[in-house]
Amino acid sequence: MDWKKFGYLAASKYRIKIALSLAECPKTPKEIANDLGLYISHVSSTLSDLSNEGVVECLNPSRKKGRLFCLTPIGQELAKELGKRRGLLN
Repeated sequence: MDWKKFGYLAASKYRIKIALSLAECPKTPKEIANDLGLYISHVSSTLSDLSNEGVVECLNPSRKKGRLFCLTPIGQELAKELGKRRGLLN
């Protein structure tokens, strides 16, 4: 477990919500925003930050619209730990 990245992820409610949302399946920023009731600008900014940290990756980066994001293996591990701590995952 990369505890430095875990602390980074856990320090923001947006990062937590988005990581847990992506733990279910890959999604577009619009799907994430609709599912979580967040502004798409916040989702896009947070996805960019999470991508820079190696927590998420874009599956189709050459697209302008309809980009699909998923958790990296590190992101999956972090989301699983977050879910355990929040009682959401086993």
